[in-house]
Order: sequence, then structure tokens, then C-alpha cells
Amino acid sequence: MATSPKSIFDNLPAAPIAPKKPVSDTRHGTTRTDDYAWLRADNWQAMFKDPSILDAEIRKHLEAENAYMEAALGDTAELQKTLFAEMRGRIKEDDSSVPMKDGPYAYGSLFVTGGEQPHYFRTPRDGGEKQTLFDGDKEAAGKDYFRLAGMDHSTDHSHGIWGYDDKGSEYFTLRIRNLETGEDLDDVIENTAGDGVWAPDGKSFFYTLQDENHRPSKVFHHVIGQKQSEDRLVFEETDPGFFMGVGGSLLDDFIYIDIHDHETSEYRLIPTSDLMAEPKLVAEREEGIEYSMTEGGDVFYILTNDGEAKDFKIVEAPVSAPGKENWKDVVPHEPGRLIISHMAYTHHLIWLQRKDGLPQIVIRDRRTGEEHSIAFDEEAYSLGLSGAAEYDSDTIRFSYSSMTTPTQLFDYDMVTRERVLLKTQEVPSGHNPDDYVTRRVMAPAYDGELVPVSLLYRKDVALDGSAPCLLYGYGAYGITIPASFSTNALSLADRGMVYAIAHIRGGKDKGFAWYENGKMENKQNTFKDFIAAADHLVANGFTSYDRIIAEGGSAGGMLMGAVANMAPEKFGGIIAAVPFVDVLNTMLDDTLPLTPPEWPEWGNPISSEEEYRWIEAYSPYDNVRPQAYPPILAISGLTDPRVTYWEPTKWVAKLREHTVGTAPILLKTNMAAGHGGKSGRFQRLEEIAFEYAFAIKVAGKM
Repeated sequence: MATSPKSIFDNLPAAPIAPKKPVSDTRHGTTRTDDYAWLRADNWQAMFKDPSILDAEIRKHLEAENAYMEAALGDTAELQKTLFAEMRGRIKEDDSSVPMKDGPYAYGSLFVTGGEQPHYFRTPRDGGEKQTLFDGDKEAAGKDYFRLAGMDHSTDHSHGIWGYDDKGSEYFTLRIRNLETGEDLDDVIENTAGDGVWAPDGKSFFYTLQDENHRPSKVFHHVIGQKQSEDRLVFEETDPGFFMGVGGSLLDDFIYIDIHDHETSEYRLIPTSDLMAEPKLVAEREEGIEYSMTEGGDVFYILTNDGEAKDFKIVEAPVSAPGKENWKDVVPHEPGRLIISHMAYTHHLIWLQRKDGLPQIVIRDRRTGEEHSIAFDEEAYSLGLSGAAEYDSDTIRFSYSSMTTPTQLFDYDMVTRERVLLKTQEVPSGHNPDDYVTRRVMAPAYDGELVPVSLLYRKDVALDGSAPCLLYGYGAYGITIPASFSTNALSLADRGMVYAIAHIRGGKDKGFAWYENGKMENKQNTFKDFIAAADHLVANGFTSYDRIIAEGGSAGGMLMGAVANMAPEKFGGIIAAVPFVDVLNTMLDDTLPLTPPEWPEWGNPISSEEEYRWIEAYSPYDNVRPQAYPPILAISGLTDPRVTYWEPTKWVAKLREHTVGTAPILLKTNMAAGHGGKSGRFQRLEEIAFEYAFAIKVAGKM
């Protein structure tokens, strides 16, 4: 049996106790009292841009929580260093991507030994001396936080747009670099979503601006040399429930304006032949209907769930008349085959699909209609499709990995079907796939559904219930967690732990219905599936309840909060990273950045009493009650606009108030980071080492 939490965490100082300052709210005839609402700073919007103005009492409490966390995990300091060294040792520090050909150049990125940030470069198309376009380490020097939004080169290859966030608040500043001289122009565009799309002439670009509630609500057109205040407003989305982004086509014929929430989408097009034209609507938004577009010469190929195509289909429409009335099926809907994305080139239409829980790449010759697919034989694996940067190409690029197989990058000739291995992920410290096992098992859920669980463990691990297990879950937004190679997870497997991913409802692992059955009124399925995965692993000897450490982040953090309330006895510990745990209060506040766009995922408790009751029944913060909770580690970022810092802070205070057990409830707040934690590649490893050290300590493996 694992060591008890009490003996693991002996001699801790007194935990911080947050003062109670009750605030009551009545909705749909129900009055709730929130004792810890004061932890939300009144000036949170301004604080995201300038963390120094945080209320002194709130800062003092967060610092006290950090000190308590340090006291509880101080004895893992050497373990954290060891884990960090292992993880860093598996990374090729001076790694470089395989450049992608585009016009006269091939573009790529690299890291230098010891560097935290990417560098961007280009070479002549067919090889030659590298020209460094951007040095991320130089730009990040002296900053506590620095996150790049990438670099997008202009069609004429003369300039590049690069964006950065130096607060963690996801307000990005855009700069323009002369790619010949390496100098940045005077243009500075602030408070953007981080995206910019060039017009073909390389003299202007389009971008989205974040409003005061952190929503990308306006598209502007910027001409090089003018001030941001002079930029032309191209389009404004007035519905706060929708996000907006800009993109471009491979043929450079159109600028796409993509407007969407989690279940409805709408596109508007600007022809690059007339940059001043009003954006043209493709198909008016209809609730529950999604579509996305790629250009194929004189037609658009449109991926959509229109017409009850639950798992999506591909239609085509003339470029001159792309309206819905002209949509014609090209790849019909096939129940159980989820089409995830699509691309078009001169001679081929390709798409990434998931069938029987596994991904496949399918290629159709546009001239003959002949189809073939790229697939692999392992029980669980991951495919990534990057395609090509040029429309007139017969070669695409894709990646493959499994939980035991390092990532392999291939170029694939769609005509000859020849597969060329370009690169295999190097593990400098060594890795023998034959030392490990990857499996996919099916856990029976309460209603008879079978929940896939991907597993990684060493061949020499005894499956007699004695092995600790890190069980990871997400289960929201239709996001599928791939069974891909993780050098970090090897640090757990090498210590005799089982690393498991529960592919629970709320993702699209088994098709679109798998997503629908884990959202809105069906959200409880997500939590029950995760518990079922834990039950199955125990029943089959992979681990035991007191040795399962559950982990999830963001919406997966909501999952952690829910299962902690529902089945605390089935987990030896819980890691909740930036956890969305104050669901009801957040969904009741339409001034928060993500609230209106999130209503289709969780429900709108403001307008609907029924949807209020759905959320009320599982919202982790609202369902904390007197019971023995396992050791819990919550992690947050002070400037996080997605899951605001006060959610985990309030949750920890309430858990600590109500638990009747002796296990500590810990909170770590990154005072100089946002939703994704620290920004550098090695800084991120430090955070993973910290989380894993908690898991290893709780599992009794130190």
C-alpha cells in the first residue's frame, strides 16, 4: 500500500485560512453564498496588463499559499532537479525543424543549446546557408515571461509579422520585421489576438483586436508605415458569444474571416484583388452548424456537419458562388468516421479522419476520384498532418508517433505513394522502445459505453495492483488527446508507474457523438467515464485506488474537481492545473472573457433555469462538502484570462475548510505567468517536474 498522506506530509505549518466575506446571489429562486468572492480583484482587467496593481490583501494571501506549498513539497526539491535533468536530457537542445519549401526559400525553426525560445530561419529553396530571421532568446532577454505567436512571412518574402505576449495575459503585440535587414519597422500593433495575415503585395496585413473583455471582436487592415489608430476597421462581430480569427488561402486569392463558437460557424471572404471590398458572407450562421473552408482552384472545399452529417462531410461550391445553396457533396457523411480537417492542392484533396478511435490520412486524386489512405498498425498512435506550403504540390508532410515510438516526420508523394522519412525525434539520453509497452484497453462505463484508455508502462512492471498510475483526462470541446510520444512520461514509467490517458466523453475520440454525449446536459458522463477508467485499471491489476494520481488541466481541471467531489476515495492524489472549477459563477458572469462563447459547451445559467441546474449539480466549487479529500495540488497563473486565478484560489480555500481528512490541499500560483504556465521550453519542464514530483511523492515512490 502507498504511504498515508498524513505520514507523507508530517510537520507541515498551519495552512493559510482565507477570511470569509460572504456575498450572496439569487438566481432562479436559489440563493447561494460565496464566502471567498473577495479573492477576485475588482480591477482584474487592468491587472492582467499590469500585475503590480493587484490588491495587497489578495497578493498576501497568494504568497502565503505559495509558502505553504513550498513547505509541503520542499522535500521534493532534489527529486524535481533529477526529473528536470532527465527530461532535459531527452531533448535535443540544438534541434531544428525540416524546412518547408515556399517559393524561392524553405522556412524552418530551431532551438540553440541552452535556449528557451525558438529561432526562425530560411534557406534557399534547394539548400544552402541559413539566414536567421528571428532570435527568440534575444527578444525574450530580461523578461520574466515571453511567449511568441510565431512569424508569418509575406508572400513576396520581404517582411515578416511576429507577435509576443510578455505578461501571460494573451494580449499580443505585433511587430513587422524587414527580412533582408533583420530590423523591425516602427509599426507597433497592440492588444491583438496574435494573428496577422498578409495581403499578397506584402504592403499590408489583416489582424484581430482583443476588446476590453479579451474577446477578438474586430478585424483591422494595417498598411505598413501607418499608426495603429489609423488602421481601417474591416469587420466587427457584435455578438459576445463568438470568437473571430483571420486566415489566408494557399493561392492568396482570399482573406478568410472565421467567426465561431463551439458549435456554430460563419465565414466571410475578402478577395485579395480588392482589399477594400466588404467581406462577403459565405453561409449565414445557423445554430449547431459548423463549416470550414479551403480553396481548390475554381472551387471551395467545405468541411461541414450540415444536413445531419454528425461526423462531418466535405462539400464543394464554386468560388464565384460559394453560398450554401450551391454546396454539393464530395466526401459524403459516414457515421462513425469523423473527418477532422481537410486540405486541397492542384491534383489532390486530402483529409484527416478518425475511425475506430484511430487517425488516418486519406488522399483523393481530384482527376480520377481514386482514394487511398495512410495508416499504421500499433494499438494506439498519433498522426499529425502539416500538408504543404504551396498549392501546386504533390508532396505533403505528416508526422507519426505512439506512446513508445518517438515522432517521425515524413514527406509523402501522393502520386507515387512513396514515403520518405525526413527525421526521427532524437532522445539524446537514449530510448529503447522495446523496453516499454503501449496498449489501449476499453473501460466499461456505467451505461455500457466502452471508454478507451491508452497505457504506457515498462515491460518489467508487475501488473498485480502494486504499480502507481498517473491517470490523465481532459474531456471537453471535442478535443482528442492523442496517444503520442512523450519524453516526459518516461520519467514516470522508468519509476515503475503506469501512465494512462482516459479518452472520455467530451472529446471526439469515438466520433462527434462522443463529444455530444459529454457536454451540456450530458456533462456528467465525462466525470463518470473517468471514474470508470480508474475502476477498470484497478480491476485489471494495473494499479490500486490509493496509487492513482489523477491529472487534468483547464477544462480537465474541472474534471479533477468533479471527481474529487464524486469519488475522493478512488484517487491517491489529484493534480489540477489552471482548473476551471468555479463553473457556475463564471457562466453567470457575462463580462468574463470566455463566458458567452462557452455557453454552447456548458449551458447558459443566466437565461435557462434548466441549464443552471445542470451546472449546479457538478460545478466543483459549489459541490465541495464535508468528506476526506485526497492530497490535491492546484496550479494557477496570475494573469490567466482563460481560467482566472481566483477560481483555483477560492476552490482551495473551500476544500481546506470542508475536508475532514488530513491530506493537504495545496495551491501554487505562478505570479508571472498565464494559462500555459511559464513560456520557455526548459521553464515548462521545470513545471512538469514539479507536478510529477508531487505525483511521485503521493504515490510513495520517492
